[in-house]
This record gives sequence, structure tokens and C-alpha cells, in this order.
Amino acid sequence: MIKYIRARTQLPEKSIQNTVELLNEDCTIPFISRYRKEHTGNLDEVQVGEIVKFKEQYEALGKRKKSVLKALEEQGVLTQELQAKINAVVDLTTLEDIYLPYKKSRKTKAETARKNGLEPLAKIIMAQRNDEIEFAATKFLNNTIQNEEEALEGARHIIAEWINERSDIRNQVRYQLEKFAQIATKVIAVKKEEEKAQKYRDYFDWSESLGRCPSHRLLAILRAESEGYIRVKIEIDDERALSKIEDRIIKSNNACSGQISVAIKDAYKRLLLPSLSNERLKLAKEKADESAITVFAKNLKQLLLGSPLGEKRILAIDPGFRTGCKVVCLSAQGYLEHNDTIYPHAPQNDSSGAIHKINSLVDAYEIEAIAIGNGTASRETEQLIKSIDFTNAIEVFVVSEAGASIYSASKIARDEFPNYDVTVRGAVSIGRRLADPLAELVKIDAKSIGVGQYQHDVDQTKLQKSLDTVVGSCVNYVGVNINTASKSLLSYVSGIGPKLAENIVAHRNKNGPFKSRAAIKKVPRLGGKAFEQGAAFLRIKNAKNPLDDSAIHPESYSIAEKMAKDKGVSIGSLIGNKKDLESIVLNQYITDAIGLPTLRDIIQELEKPGLDLREKAKVFTFDQNIKSITDLSEGQLLPGIVNNITNFGCFVDVGIKESGLIHVSNLSDSFVKDVNEHVRLHQQIVVKVMEVDVSRKRIQLALQE
Repeated sequence: MIKYIRARTQLPEKSIQNTVELLNEDCTIPFISRYRKEHTGNLDEVQVGEIVKFKEQYEALGKRKKSVLKALEEQGVLTQELQAKINAVVDLTTLEDIYLPYKKSRKTKAETARKNGLEPLAKIIMAQRNDEIEFAATKFLNNTIQNEEEALEGARHIIAEWINERSDIRNQVRYQLEKFAQIATKVIAVKKEEEKAQKYRDYFDWSESLGRCPSHRLLAILRAESEGYIRVKIEIDDERALSKIEDRIIKSNNACSGQISVAIKDAYKRLLLPSLSNERLKLAKEKADESAITVFAKNLKQLLLGSPLGEKRILAIDPGFRTGCKVVCLSAQGYLEHNDTIYPHAPQNDSSGAIHKINSLVDAYEIEAIAIGNGTASRETEQLIKSIDFTNAIEVFVVSEAGASIYSASKIARDEFPNYDVTVRGAVSIGRRLADPLAELVKIDAKSIGVGQYQHDVDQTKLQKSLDTVVGSCVNYVGVNINTASKSLLSYVSGIGPKLAENIVAHRNKNGPFKSRAAIKKVPRLGGKAFEQGAAFLRIKNAKNPLDDSAIHPESYSIAEKMAKDKGVSIGSLIGNKKDLESIVLNQYITDAIGLPTLRDIIQELEKPGLDLREKAKVFTFDQNIKSITDLSEGQLLPGIVNNITNFGCFVDVGIKESGLIHVSNLSDSFVKDVNEHVRLHQQIVVKVMEVDVSRKRIQLALQE
């Protein structure tokens, strides 16, 4: 396993060995990368994640090898040589090629021919030494095989199967597909004029190199095929492929070689090409999935680590026209204190009543900031709120509603607010997103947040695993206040999970806030392992021991306390004391278990314990003259917010219903390898309008440096 992982990661063998041991002890990626740096050789989360990925691959390969060996043993065909060959395999494709001749398949043409006694004839043909092969075929006639042609046809079926089972030939066809495969599409005529088909019209008659087809295009083509609008075919130069196979098999120029040539064409068309072109398309799809999942994961990470406003008293508005705007008032801790509805827009147009209501709520609940959802009637509501002359300065934010409706109808929302309807829950979610995007967004299925491409077309198991890893990474990176966190947020803490998160909340509700990290051990079913993995990511505000509100692991408290003692101060006095901290000689605290990486982390944390590493939320204002796509014109410079990132560019909200696209070609004057190197999600930027297509509702933009 270690050699397998090392060959694919190039990481030091000792680092891999120790990391695998920690993983086998049920340690999590965040814990290993943060608190076991001496063991791993200071590997980061990404490197540990790579070890996890290839460890799982190796284990899956081992599991499949056992299954194949067992099947071969049951068939009585397992030899020492075959077993050694299988044990030496390092990839699934080669393993399946070895197993192919022994698979118990459905009734095939070759199997029928064998039952009719034609395998000896096939061997004679493959020997390529008989010029009178038709005469030889007469010896194999029987009640089932009536003439020489039937005998030769059956023999060719057996030869075709042998050719299909040869790994060298399969690899040759694979090579042709890898280097030269074209993906070609044809529209299904009867579907061509359907309205839904028009979004795929670029692919009605399309052909390009499969190896060069970008991930987003391949996924779009495959979606169009799955929805029944086009047919997809993988093509290569058949003559070249057949020639390569013939060069490997045909060694004579007689009647036998003619029979073999026919069998090769049959094997290629009927067995090799369909199977291996599907395999190649599957590999291309997996690569496209991986690319799309990577984009989604990067976007999700940026979204979850978005700027929090912090513990402020927030008035949140879920805007609307006919049904009014739902208004909620939240405490600094995010608790719902009041809900109401205002009707400032058509058809009621009660703007004066709405202004009076908002003004009174702001005063009554000592509101410090207002959050407005960015959906229907958002711009109109924002203008109304900004027209109000508040007694105190109130910051007004427009907040993404993506996924809010999913949350408001979910079990999590029903459990949180059993006595309120979906509109109230949605408004609460908008307000809480402003206070802390991470704490609120973990309650929503990540696929519903809308920050990826083709998320419903990729492998859902791999996508979910990747997104869970990202959420866990973000939650543990920021840390969690155990006394205010929801079950959803707690469940992502290293070593905790849904059941223990539920137990923590139940214990908190019954016994009151946790006073120390040590008290966490009293939670039912939270054992030593879970405490080891999770304690340092759980924070206790205003604890008796200030280290309980830091990222320092309890196992290292004694070192931090010794540092304070050696300086002649209390641990509380050492925290934030830059002068004392800089003068500490770390080498004197090195032990067998703790080295410089951990000691440096301790000093860094003592400088600013419990610091939220995220930037604070900033107010943003769209161009007030732009209210719809018809207000746009080429050459305009506009403020905008990046609301999605893809491999081909990024989408920007300029304050109207339609988002504009900055294509990679308009992101920079130089080649763009990674869109994330130029923009990030929710970044406030200035864009130039390049093109407006009102009929197709498409806006082309360029990034202005």
C-alpha cells in the first residue's frame, strides 16, 4: 500500500506510513493535518486527503482481487502462475483484462461453437499452416453443423473471442482511443424543434477530439444524450486500428490468414470497439466529473468561508411583490425575536406603512444591520430601505438566497422553527447567513447552493464525499462555539458526527452551557477518541481557562502553561503578549511527541486565540440606474459580485435577474490556467459590458483590473 501511494503522490514514505497508521486509528483529516504534524512530516490537508484517496483505491483493488481469486478457485482454474499475476496487478483495468477469459458470461456465439466441437478447428486456423482449411472444416460437420461455412463461421467466433481477450490487443485499441478518439453527435430529428432542445443546439451535429473536449462541454453533451435530444458516438480510424491488430496476429498469407482477417473484423466491430469505446467514454466522464467536482469544491469552500458580519442584531427581509416582504428580527446570537410582513410594492404599494414598520422595528430591537435577500423584488426593497432616515447608522447588505427555500422546507428548519411557516424560516436563514455564512449554509444540501456546474450530472457519491470533506475542512478551520452551534454545524466537527452532535445539544439544553472543554467528556457516548479528535475545534467563550477558546489542543495545555510559568506570568497574561511570546526559545520545549511545527502553532495561537480568520462582511452597492437587462449597453463599467465560478469563466451579479459571464478570454490578457487565480466567489469587482443579447438573456463581460 505504501509503495502504491508513494508512486502516485511522490510524498515521503515515512510520512505516508505514519499517516496511514493514524487513519487506521480512525483519526480525521483535519485532526491529522493540524495536530499530528510531527508524525506526518508537516503534511497539509490536501496531501493527507491524497493519501486517503489512494489508500481507498488500493483497498478497493485488494477487495476486487480477493473476489476474482475466489471465483477462479471455485472454477478450478487458479494456478500459482495466475495467482502471482493477479497479486502483481496495480490497477483495476489490468485485473479485469486478466479475469475476462474466465468470466461466466451469458450464452455467446463462441460458447455455442465450442459446444459444437469447433475449438480444434479454431486452433488449426490460428496455427496458420493449413492451405486446405475448407477441407479441414469438413471433418467437423455433424447434426448441428451442416456445412463447411457453418464450421468456419463457428471457428471464427471462437477466434474473435480469443482476440477480444488478449490484453495486448485490448491495450492497442485503448491506445488508439486515447490518442485519436473523436466524440461525434447527431440530433434526433423528431426532437430537434422542441423548445427544451434549443439549449443543446450547438451539439446537434458536433465532432471534436474526445481528449481535448473540455469537462463542461462533455457533461453538456452527455446530458443532452440522456435527455434524448442527441446520439453520441466515439469514433477512431477503423482501418488503422484493424491494421495494428492484424500486424500482431497474422503471420502467413494463406487460407487461414483470410479466416483470421474476417475474425479480426468481427472481434473489433462486435466486441472490442463497443466495449473499449464505452470504457474510454467512461474514463473521460470520470475526468470531467473530477474537474467539475473540483470547481464545485473550490466554490463551496470560498462560499462557506465568506465574510461574516459577526454577532450583530440583524433585521432580515425576504422580499416579494404580491405576497409582501417577510421581515424577521434576530438577536446577536441569531435567535428569532419577532416576525412581520410589509407590503411596499405592487399591488398594495404601501411604502409609507412599510417604512414606518421597519423604522419602529429597528428602534425596538436595537437593530445594527439589515439583510435583504437577492431574489424577486430585491432591488426595489433595497432602494426602499436605503431611503429610510434611521436614528442610528444602519448597514444594509444584499444576501444570496441560493438554497434558502430548500432549507426552509427541510426537517432541520422544521425542527428549529416548528411553529413558523416556510416564509419566516427563509427570512431567518437570510439574516443568519449575513451573521455567519458557514454556520447557516452547513444546514443546506451543498448541491442546492448553486455554486458549481453540472452538479446533478456528475457521480453523486464522489460529489457528496468531496463536498462533505470541504464542509468539514471549513468548519474545523474556523472552529465552533459549542454553546451556540446547531446540530448541523457540530456534526461536521472532527470526530463528532450527527449522533454525537445531537447528544451535545441535548446535554447543553438539559445542563446549560459548557463551562470548559473537560466538561465535554460528560456528553453521553462521547468517548476518549471523539474528545481527542474534536476538542481543539470546539471553543468555549469566556471559559475559566482561556485556552478553551483557542485552537490549542488540550493535550498541549501543559506546554503552553509551562511557557507562561517560565516567563513568570499567568497563561491569561501570556495570551496576546507579543513581546513575551517572541522571546520564548522553542527548542527547550521539544519532546519525543512534540516538535517545532506544533510549538510554532501554539505560539501563533497564543498571539490571537480564537481569532476568526475570515474577513468581515462589507457593504456593496450596485449601479442604481441598472434595473434590467435592457438598461445595459456595450462599454458600460459596472460594479458586480462574482456569484459562480466555472472552468470556462465566472458569472457576475450586476444587480439584475440575469448574471453576466466573464469568459476566461476576458479575465486576463495572459493565458488563464485557473479562474480561481483571478477571481474568488463573492468578490466585489468592476466589469465592462462587452455584449448584450436580450433575446437569449446573455451578457458578456470583461474583468477590469
